[in-house]
Amino acid sequence: MGGMSGSYNAVTWLLDRNVDEGRGAKLAFTDTVSELTYGDLQRQTRRAANMLRRLGVRREERVAMIMLDTVDFPSVFLGAIRAGIVPVPLNTLLTSEQYAYVLADCRARVLFISEALLPVVKDVIGRLPDLEHVVVSGRDAHGHKKLADELARESDTFATAATHPDEPAFWLYSSGSTGMPKGVRHLHSNLAATADTYARQVLGIRENDVCLSAAKLFFAYGLGNALTFPMSVGATTVLHSDRPTPAAMFGLMNKYNPTIFYGVPTLFAAMLNDETMKDARAGNRLRICTSAGEALPESVGNAWKARFGVDILDGVGSTELLHIFLSNAPGDIKYGCSGRPVPGYKVRLVNEAGVEVPDGEVGELLVDAPSAGEGYWNQRAKSRSTFEGHWTRTGDKYIRDADGRYTFCGRSDDMFKVSGIWVSPFEVESALITHPAVLEAAVVPEADPEGLLKPKAFVVLRADARTDDLHEVLKEHVKQKIGPWKYPRWIDVVDSLPKTATGKIQRFKLRDGAS
Repeated sequence: MGGMSGSYNAVTWLLDRNVDEGRGAKLAFTDTVSELTYGDLQRQTRRAANMLRRLGVRREERVAMIMLDTVDFPSVFLGAIRAGIVPVPLNTLLTSEQYAYVLADCRARVLFISEALLPVVKDVIGRLPDLEHVVVSGRDAHGHKKLADELARESDTFATAATHPDEPAFWLYSSGSTGMPKGVRHLHSNLAATADTYARQVLGIRENDVCLSAAKLFFAYGLGNALTFPMSVGATTVLHSDRPTPAAMFGLMNKYNPTIFYGVPTLFAAMLNDETMKDARAGNRLRICTSAGEALPESVGNAWKARFGVDILDGVGSTELLHIFLSNAPGDIKYGCSGRPVPGYKVRLVNEAGVEVPDGEVGELLVDAPSAGEGYWNQRAKSRSTFEGHWTRTGDKYIRDADGRYTFCGRSDDMFKVSGIWVSPFEVESALITHPAVLEAAVVPEADPEGLLKPKAFVVLRADARTDDLHEVLKEHVKQKIGPWKYPRWIDVVDSLPKTATGKIQRFKLRDGAS
């Protein structure tokens, strides 16, 4: 896609091409209440583009989306892109103050919001000078504009904006395990870049696939899983607007028989451990699963394969790079590692001095990606330290083995040295959860009486766990698994671990509490 000249609008490739190729009557999205064929979606996106024009939004301006995963999401998201207007999908789990910050930061002219989420923003809407309209997806607009009515007023003919392939098409805010979110500007060419690389060459997505993603559309991971990838081949997506509980996922699997299920490690573990679902089937057409968000523990991958007969492709992606750039692949799976670079992506590992490290040494991962964002909005210093020309810094520490496979060691700010040797919190956590008593674990550094850092663990136990001598048993278990100096010197049993909306453990909150 690089160096393309002339005009290119992502919607022409993602959507109109499917209709031109004869898939107009094929089901594109269903959300258990409504469904849209590719032809319906084409008409809805044209109406949405006309509606945005009527509401006075011009090319390159932003509109925000705080929308649950229903068929209205692709209609609004792709409708804006069709008009050359920039949609900004936001995490549906933020607080009022976070919404106030992000809506002001992106200067959204229109807010599209699901009815159920209105209460969280009702007090901040009046404080946003750039926001002119609120459009509600749902039955009752509560005094605002109602999306269904607004769309119904419009014509379904619209001349798609002649955007440039290097022009921002949409923004995503990176959840940031710390601090306020940062707006990543993604280009029109970036969607196809993820489909041509990971979706086509690793996942092997095909036209007859039915996709189900636990990760929502507002996440970079979910957007690829449930919108870019299926639309790139004319496949079908099942959307789920509620929380992705094990019961909900198994229910959708039995009802819709997805062929691809996209999950995250905490959900795969919960689905395997949910006693009430122990006889649940993962549908009878499931052919592959993917995992991202954080590294998939080896024990979870093996248990899933044993129970359902289907592999999980563990991979690594980021909001900045839009989707997965390191991954296991069908026929090349090693549970416990992140696999190899996705075709089309180059990676390198460097030390603190920026020098490449040899196999077997820990380094920070840098990626040369065709799908990299062009930078953060209004955050020049952070853009410069993350997007370095061709290379994007991930902030993740990895180690590469002699076979060219990469294994996650931790976030650069989560790693710590014990007796002069780097310790990966993730490695200790993975060892802990292989013990039958432990459901989840998080590890942070804690200073001992001499002021030296040692691992401290927080564990969530399984319901049936025996707790006598637990501390000693777990310490010994970790020593046997990964080496004597890495065992947790302190172990706190807790009811739950702090997590981001994506299910990533927020170790910094445990660190702050620990120190």
